[in-house]
Amino acid sequence: MAVKFTLNGKPVTVNADPDMPLLWAVRDEIGLTGSKFGCGMALCGACTMHVDGDPIRSCQTALSDVAGKKVTTIEGLGGKVAKAVEAAWIKHEVAQCGYCQSGQIMSAVALLSGNKKPSDSDIDDAMQGNICRCATYVRIRAAIHDAASTLA
Repeated sequence: MAVKFTLNGKPVTVNADPDMPLLWAVRDEIGLTGSKFGCGMALCGACTMHVDGDPIRSCQTALSDVAGKKVTTIEGLGGKVAKAVEAAWIKHEVAQCGYCQSGQIMSAVALLSGNKKPSDSDIDDAMQGNICRCATYVRIRAAIHDAASTLA
């Protein structure tokens, strides 16, 4: 079955099982590999993408669920918020192994797109479910606060 949606600003059609997880459609059918497979149960956040601006776990989102919607992957991020997050991530040397970082960044961008001055509690809530095996959580929080101040 053909599922049509917008991916990173471009219309796409994926001919695949509509129950296929969005993650596999994007990685295997389309070839964008920035979003990672972590747990397959929507618990780790490595597969985070945006659907109509909201962060979702693509490993547990069926391809059919995004029909007619706008999907953004790490490869498609752009704009002022994404640039501020990227600069803060570099400044605070957030990434270590880097495996979780696309999901972390996608969640941080979603947070700052809707909340320009998040509290620690807001950050904790928005980043919950994004697991970092390297435990860079303190740097992640500092980078989000830094990006927020850049956007202010």
